[in-house]
Amino acid sequence: MSENKPLDREFAYTSVHFNTARTTLYRLAGIKLADSKDAMVYSRLVRRIRTLKLAGFSAYFEHLLSHENEHQEFINALTTNQTAFFREPHHFEVLKQYLIDNPDTRRIWCAASSTGEEPYSIAIVVAEHFNSFKTPIEIIASDIDSGVLKKAEMGIYPLDRIDTVSDIRKKRFFHRGRGAQLGNVRVVPELKQMIKFIRINLLDSFWSLKTPIDVIFCRNVMIYFDKETQEVILKHMMNSLSEDGLYIAGHSENFNMFPQIITAVGQTTYRPVKGLMSAKT
Repeated sequence: MSENKPLDREFAYTSVHFNTARTTLYRLAGIKLADSKDAMVYSRLVRRIRTLKLAGFSAYFEHLLSHENEHQEFINALTTNQTAFFREPHHFEVLKQYLIDNPDTRRIWCAASSTGEEPYSIAIVVAEHFNSFKTPIEIIASDIDSGVLKKAEMGIYPLDRIDTVSDIRKKRFFHRGRGAQLGNVRVVPELKQMIKFIRINLLDSFWSLKTPIDVIFCRNVMIYFDKETQEVILKHMMNSLSEDGLYIAGHSENFNMFPQIITAVGQTTYRPVKGLMSAKT
């Protein structure tokens, strides 16, 4: 990338700035940014520079070093959140069957909840299984980005976001907005009450979760970590699962390089290797 300030850029932005952003994000969140993300980093961080009324990128990184409360804003700015209701629908069929086969299921964790579409999809499947919003299953939804967690907790979405949801589910689980909310939908309060939203950094050595967990949804997240970080997080997750627990990954993820930790049991679905589980209730 150019070392100079392009005419269409408000602030000088060099490869040094880009690499500082990359190394800082890796240190704080374990996420590796590709070389192609330089323009994205500029557009995302320039908003923080304007908000803080700083002179430029160098001043921003100095601010970041001396203000720990900016760390979360930095992570929020650079993490990508792409999701949809019932994305990769075969996984929700897997969840349905798991609930049938494992009537003692008590805990499901959505480890990258983003703006909430995934955990609400999970909650819908659970509510349908029990034909009730009152179920014995605890659903935990977490994300490293505190901003998207707030959106998830609100449970308000543009109407077209539920285009792929069946009419029966639309009627049962969503309310159409009126007045100022015209054009939006809101998940029904009973569905929201089924989910506990908390912030979790997967790099942390301790997660504030009760264990064992029966099902973990962690889809299209590991692709942002290097192999060493993947191994650490996967081992932590497998140790948090029940012995017959299920780990559901994204379509672009494959963990065949960790046969000592995790074993495939279906299309992007895994179980912990027998004997690995050491989680305590």
